[in-house]
Amino acid sequence: MTVQRVGPAHAAVLAAIHGAAFPQEPWGAGALQVQLEMHSVIGLLDERGGLLLLRVTADEAEILTIGVVPAMRRHGVGRALLDEALDRAAALGVRALYLEVGVCNGPARALYEAAGFLEVGRRRRYYASGEDALVLRATLAAASDAAPTRLASN
Repeated sequence: MTVQRVGPAHAAVLAAIHGAAFPQEPWGAGALQVQLEMHSVIGLLDERGGLLLLRVTADEAEILTIGVVPAMRRHGVGRALLDEALDRAAALGVRALYLEVGVCNGPARALYEAAGFLEVGRRRRYYASGEDALVLRATLAAASDAAPTRLASN
């Protein structure tokens, strides 16, 4: 398995991946360390060059960031991270998982749609570039439900 849960000690590695994935808006190691020190944040690292931060609050969660280094895009890294986040969230009783994605980010939008995310809102000029963000939500079946999959019918 290439995806593992990581903590504050991995902040520098995650920062390097984030910087490569988002050179216009990189998150520094200090910012990532602060996030990873929060009890509600789960850090995931794909050793092939991807990261995901998930914040869980009661029965809702938000993907704070998910990124893959350019050389590893379209190799299943993002999907592996997203699948792991969905599984962990469902196991924790999360019913709704949210994220934001740039309206122009077609590959990411396709990934999220394939994973069952639906558009529920829009944040105008959300990114530093002025691009709008779409707010997406996946409705999950909690681990205690008898549903055969982690995604509930939306």
